[in-house]
Amino acid sequence: MSTKRHWEDFVPGAVEIYGPRLVTREEIVAFAAEFDPQPMHLDEAAASATLLGGLAASGWHSCCLLMRMLADGILLGAAGMGAPGVDQVRWLKPLRPGTQIRLRATVLEMRASTSRAERGFVKFLFELLDEQDAVLIDLTCSQMIVRREPGAPT
Repeated sequence: MSTKRHWEDFVPGAVEIYGPRLVTREEIVAFAAEFDPQPMHLDEAAASATLLGGLAASGWHSCCLLMRMLADGILLGAAGMGAPGVDQVRWLKPLRPGTQIRLRATVLEMRASTSRAERGFVKFLFELLDEQDAVLIDLTCSQMIVRREPGAPT
C-alpha cells in the first residue's frame, strides 16, 4: 500500500504552510545573471533607479523558489501526475535579499476527472509569503493526482 497522498486525502479549504527559506542577495544575482539579466535583479545602484526601487529577485526566480517549496511540501509526497497548466500567476510585491519566505497552499476545489477515472484534479492557491505574511506572489493551478479508489462516488 502506498503512503503517498492521493486525491481523496485533500480537502477543500485546507491550508498548509511550508518553509521558511532564507533568500540571499547572492542567489538573486546568480539567478538573474543566468536567466533574467535586468538591472533591478543584478545591481543595487541600478535597481534603485527602477520601478522596484532596489534589488529584487526576478519574478521567475520567485516562481522557482515557490516550486521548490511546493515540491518538497506537497508534490514529492503525493501520487501526483503533473499539472495541466497554470491558471494565473501574479507578482504582487518584490522579493528582497534577506527575506525569509514561506509557502501557503490552500485547496480551492476538487473534481474527479470525467474522462479518466484513475485521476482527479485539486485546484490550489499558492502564496509566497514574507516574514510579515505579505503575499509576494500568488499562483493558481490544478494538480492531477491519482485517486485511491478510481470511479468511487465523490
